[in-house]
Amino acid sequence: MKKFQAIVHFEMDDKFMSFVPPHRTYINFLINKKIIDSYAVSMESQTVWITINAETKAQVDQFRLPSLQLN
Repeated sequence: MKKFQAIVHFEMDDKFMSFVPPHRTYINFLINKKIIDSYAVSMESQTVWITINAETKAQVDQFRLPSLQLN
């Protein structure tokens, strides 16, 4: 299994914050399934770093949270 890193930059506003609870639920699900190895957020730089286990980038793309459109 390969590891892929996603780096996401975001702008925090009320709309963004409304996505946080379902996003956290989904990220926790992926962590529990061993799909995500690590997930780190910096509110100061408004950046997220995610390490994902997958065989291909196409497999990584299937884990997008459609309502958030992070990538």
